[in-house]
Amino acid sequence: MSRRDVVVLGSTGSIGTQALDLCRRNPDRFRVVGLAAGGSQPELFDAQVAEFAPSYAGLGEDGAVAAASMACDVVLNGITGAVGLRPTLAALEAGSTLALANKESLIIGGSLVTRLAAPGQIVAVDSEHSAIAQALRSGERAEVRRLVLTASGGPFRGRSAAELADVTPAQALRHPNFAMGPVITVNSATLVNKGLEVIEAGLLFDLPLDAVDVVVHPQQVVHSMVEFTDGSTIAQASPPSMLVPIALGLAWPDRVPDAGPGCDWTTASTWTFEPLDDEAFPAVALAREAGRRGGTAPAVYNAANEVAVAAFLAGEVAFTRIVPLVADVLAAHPDVPSESALDLDGVLAADAWARAVATERLEVAEEGTR
Repeated sequence: MSRRDVVVLGSTGSIGTQALDLCRRNPDRFRVVGLAAGGSQPELFDAQVAEFAPSYAGLGEDGAVAAASMACDVVLNGITGAVGLRPTLAALEAGSTLALANKESLIIGGSLVTRLAAPGQIVAVDSEHSAIAQALRSGERAEVRRLVLTASGGPFRGRSAAELADVTPAQALRHPNFAMGPVITVNSATLVNKGLEVIEAGLLFDLPLDAVDVVVHPQQVVHSMVEFTDGSTIAQASPPSMLVPIALGLAWPDRVPDAGPGCDWTTASTWTFEPLDDEAFPAVALAREAGRRGGTAPAVYNAANEVAVAAFLAGEVAFTRIVPLVADVLAAHPDVPSESALDLDGVLAADAWARAVATERLEVAEEGTR
């Protein structure tokens, strides 16, 4: 395999730093030619630039778009949030393979992104979707019955809705298996992240949302599964780590030897699976509703959630208010354009509208408590 030129967006975040570690350990396979970050960790970014000496390095959304537009083999989009949409579009327009960890850009962009992507141009880096892509090698598209996304259940698995009323940001940030950024960690606690992944799976693998199920698997060793029409289920398993899906994103369809740890089959272990509690964690069902509406509804779901999570982390709103706020904003969203009429301006307008409405409702609620 020839060496690939790689651009890493969100280079100072969890995904970005792990991707650079893989590049560092495999200099014969990957050369870092572009770096971009949000700017919250300037010293780390400067150190990365000094180490990898990329052709381009930039900060902020414009910096990410410029980096994504570079001539290269692979763009890894490890940015968090809706701000990743423009860089995603830029990478696709440049013709690079897009290793996509920024699920929000696909979810809010919807057909805007999928229409622009050539077949096979987007390679999923989410561990769940990477697992599905690997399992799909076992059969033909017509043989697939359903996809099964696994969820850890987050730090509050097993709690009732009433038992979630007083949880704190510190508690929500204690993910049982992964160390991630604050937004995605809270999204894992509410299961909004799993709702986003349901929409993402439908878009990536061109399946109706009714064919995408969610099951709680606390150990997070099985990252997801594909059930085929003959009753066979193919699962991908590895210890909880993002190194394997990141490596596959950079090298797809090839594998990187020793990218991450493997399962220890000499040690006794138990893997459990249980149904999702939709009453305590309604975010997945709400995401299905947004995904079925299509158009800009997923953008509204995501934007309202980002506002709600920021307010929760700031101590301004209760944990149990996050998903109801998203539901309120989604219910207020007017008729959405058809998928064929979806464009960047429409997506960004819906995103801005949802943020404004969510902020207004939070302010009204705060006034009501004074």
